[in-house]
Amino acid sequence: MRLERVRKKKLIVAFHFQLGNKAAWSCDVCRKSGLERKRRCGWLVNDDVASSSIVWARGRTTLATCPTSTITSESVALLEEFHAWKLLGAGSVYDLPARLVHAIFILENELRAETNDGQK
Repeated sequence: MRLERVRKKKLIVAFHFQLGNKAAWSCDVCRKSGLERKRRCGWLVNDDVASSSIVWARGRTTLATCPTSTITSESVALLEEFHAWKLLGAGSVYDLPARLVHAIFILENELRAETNDGQK
């Protein structure tokens, strides 16, 4: 059960990260500026920073670590499949794999919340 929540969080982070300012989170620029420890980069081997303060936020989504090192390739792939599904007319979900259907429902909820927040 815990793994599913982690996967869901990474998917939601990937969704919001694509809508935000990705340029501010470039790994090369971050390392050159010496921000990797402050932003709690997930690529650091011995990160002794124990703080749980928020490092990245967009809307209701927050992270205590760098979003770039949190987002997985699986999350990006599911996000791309979601966009393709929407582009092709949001057809039936009955022929899709369960993992993709679950991702579509999560991302659709996030998209609707994003749209509703924009209208307020």
